Amino acid sequence: MRVDAVKPNDYNRIRVEPLTGSIGAEIADVDLRELDCELIAELQDAWLAHKVLFFRDQHLTQVQHVAYGRALGELEVHPYAPHVDDHPEVIVLESTAESFYAAETWHSDVTFRECPPLGSVLMGRIVPPYGGDTCFANMEMAYERLPDDLKEQIDGRVAIHSYVKAFGRGMSDRKRAETAEQFPDQKHPIARTHPVTGRKSLYVNRPFTLTIDGMIPDESRPLRRRLYDEASRPEYQCRFRWQPESIAQWDNRCTQHYAVPDHGGMHRRMERVTLIGDRPF
Repeated sequence: MRVDAVKPNDYNRIRVEPLTGSIGAEIADVDLRELDCELIAELQDAWLAHKVLFFRDQHLTQVQHVAYGRALGELEVHPYAPHVDDHPEVIVLESTAESFYAAETWHSDVTFRECPPLGSVLMGRIVPPYGGDTCFANMEMAYERLPDDLKEQIDGRVAIHSYVKAFGRGMSDRKRAETAEQFPDQKHPIARTHPVTGRKSLYVNRPFTLTIDGMIPDESRPLRRRLYDEASRPEYQCRFRWQPESIAQWDNRCTQHYAVPDHGGMHRRMERVTLIGDRPF
């Protein structure tokens, strides 16, 4: 089935309700505790078509959360994020009054790795009554709508991605050297090709992109800022308001996301499983 030909009424097992004309759809009439091959196939089609899927009232245990992730692909263990003791695949993203946390920068996850994640399934365990939404951006649309001269400037070029900006600042020199050996800088295309759909998307982000290959950081900064800012255009976005037991599932190869830091000291706990991806091309 061609991804761009999929319509909401093309599905037998799920009901698909798009959030915006650019990205995202809420999936109704499904219980992710009851999986079979037909259901997974329809969810995969909807995922490719809308890039981010949202589910409400999914009463998954951590074991069932892992099982759903594994139905979509092989799961990774994050090198830095805290995880659930009995389930290292489940990372914990938690914010409290004593320790506020929000991933408040547009990014794709862990692009400093040779093979960044395919995607993630994030579940809201403890959700504040308001605030703490997550925004998502369609980076294929961001690439498609670039001026032709800018596309010509970036096509075929690669950017250098590193763990340093996001995770290296508080490390000792020794720890930084050890980490650099484990996770050396990676060169990924500025315009990445999706391995399933063949579409190109912008694949640079502030937390992990250091510079453009062949340019020193100061020289590449104006171009990088121009590309980073594309994710912040509202016409490429959707915004998801969390409720307890809600799920967001995104394709990390063609989207970016931003956790809105407006929940103050209210408790927010999210749990995530992440799918192993392949090397960008």
